[in-house]
Amino acid sequence: MLENVKRVILILSGKGGVGKSTVSTQLALTLKERGYKVGLLDIDLCGPSVPYILNLEDQNIHQGSEGWIPVYLDKEQKLGVMSIGFLLKSRNDAVVWRGPKKTSMIKQF
Repeated sequence: MLENVKRVILILSGKGGVGKSTVSTQLALTLKERGYKVGLLDIDLCGPSVPYILNLEDQNIHQGSEGWIPVYLDKEQKLGVMSIGFLLKSRNDAVVWRGPKKTSMIKQF
């Protein structure tokens, strides 16, 4: 799946609330503005905020023949976004999954 991906940048922290989603979103937007094609994967399954930050909360992802189709921020499809937040009815919905189910969802994305 990632054979056409040249670089992967991982933003992580062992602590919550430090701005991982904000930094990731700003980095993705900056790279898009510089002409790169960017994929942003929000793997915060318990508190996905990327759809909210990018004002994409009313968007839906769909499943295609090769897997999930991301939501694109722009018509040119330079910035694709995947998040469990697109599958939830409300931003306040809780995702109470244990390790194996979380791992499976991340692999599907």
